[in-house]
Amino acid sequence: MATATLTPAVPAAQYLRMSTERQEYSLENQSQAIANYAARHSFTVVQTYCDSAISGVLLRRRKGLQKLIQDVIQGQAHYRAILVYDVSRWGRFQDTDESAHYEFLCKSAGVPVHYCAEIFVNDDTLPSMIMKSLKRAMAREYSRELGVKVAAGQRRGATLGFRQGGQPGYGLRRLLVSADRVPKQILGNGERKSIATDRVTLVRGPAEEVRCIREMYRMFIEKRMTITEITRELNRRDTRYIEGSKWSFRAVQTILTHPKYMGTNVYGQFTQKLYTAPKPQPRSEWTITPGAFEPLVDTKTYLKAQQIMKRTSTQLPRNRSDESLLDVLRGILAKEGRIRSHFIKSVHAYRTHFGSLLNAYKLIGYSGFWRDGWLDTRRRIQSLRNDLMAELVNLNAGQVFLENRGGTYRNRLRMSDGTLVSVIASRPFEGYKGDIRWLLMPRTDECNLITLVARLTPKCDAVKDMFVVRPVGETVAVYLKDSDPRLQADARLVKLTDFCKKVQSLTRQSSPFPRHLPTRGPLSEGTEVARSAVVRIS
Repeated sequence: MATATLTPAVPAAQYLRMSTERQEYSLENQSQAIANYAARHSFTVVQTYCDSAISGVLLRRRKGLQKLIQDVIQGQAHYRAILVYDVSRWGRFQDTDESAHYEFLCKSAGVPVHYCAEIFVNDDTLPSMIMKSLKRAMAREYSRELGVKVAAGQRRGATLGFRQGGQPGYGLRRLLVSADRVPKQILGNGERKSIATDRVTLVRGPAEEVRCIREMYRMFIEKRMTITEITRELNRRDTRYIEGSKWSFRAVQTILTHPKYMGTNVYGQFTQKLYTAPKPQPRSEWTITPGAFEPLVDTKTYLKAQQIMKRTSTQLPRNRSDESLLDVLRGILAKEGRIRSHFIKSVHAYRTHFGSLLNAYKLIGYSGFWRDGWLDTRRRIQSLRNDLMAELVNLNAGQVFLENRGGTYRNRLRMSDGTLVSVIASRPFEGYKGDIRWLLMPRTDECNLITLVARLTPKCDAVKDMFVVRPVGETVAVYLKDSDPRLQADARLVKLTDFCKKVQSLTRQSSPFPRHLPTRGPLSEGTEVARSAVVRIS
């Protein structure tokens, strides 16, 4: 009697992706459908790549798909097929050729892609190629149409006076309200609503912050103090900005110019559809809602400040020649001995005429601090810092998160318990008699945070070693020697997977660390504080 021979199962990898955290069972459903497909077609899943709560529009944010393609191209894949639920899970790329390109890379390496829930077989026949192209276009169009609907909804919400995301700003707090505007609670930093019908509006913050804002307007209007002078005065008084940091030129300028401080909600100044670069919108496209919030300064005071601001910012007429603009820079250099952007009355004029301030500086022979390849070194350091933070997040999934605050703020790390961690890429300098020291200079808004110090190699092309240290406490520059007490053996981070233990060890010590902004704020009497209505942003 002949014995039937069993065909060995082909090893395969599965790729899973869901767009938002609200798709609670999406990954399980995909995995189950892929398992059924594998059983029918003699595959066995030996490896899983996953992108959880990640949009399919871009590749750069999808670490799972990046790792899959890297393994396949480098010949590190121990499987001979890739199983994906459907074409949309592979990606909703706005250029359908991009989706095809990544699939081609896998196929050319001998690892074809199978779409398990599609009605066609991915076998390169004409019908399947037509269907696949159609599906890719449908996946792309879904994201585009959804973006249009979301933008329309946000504009509608802004018209009704609701906040559409972003930090509230100094002197303001985010208030969670129900659909009928009943106040619920003040949202802390990193918190967001969890009920779809709830909305967020802005209310006054602590009284001392409101007094500070009004004093800033008084100094600007009545005392005719410049923004630089106001910044210096606030720091001299030891008045603290957000999270205990010192005041900057940009922070004071924002408070003196943003319409939200007179109670006006402005939405749509920039557009960033489908993760493209931000683009400024004409004023006709803005959504402006006066009286949306309780004003911190009256309308008359705000408008007077804008008139003064306009007079000081238009001292460089648009019709001035390139040479006359350069003469202004030469005058500043001769008077101050250096040039900084806040010395210039209209930075926009120089960017319009010369493309950037740096180009204008070069034309007058001013090299400043970026000479000798400084910009290239700076970009290299930034890249090392970003790569280190991304690796920490990937190796400590669910415990460490990347917090991107946007604007002039730089990224930092947030632990699952809310603890904030600053990351400093410390560059080396040669000191007296060839002694190498590393620069440690925290930003003003990070000097009170636990700090991961990554000391760089002499060429600033790699990380030499890492230490998790206590808050520096000051923003002055410190040059670390190997014998510095901050760089003790127990502070050294040898394995990135031990990062959480190091941070927890410091948080258990006596001195408290700032975790998030105060959540106190004005609530009406009898308002019930429903903490369950809030979820924390990772």
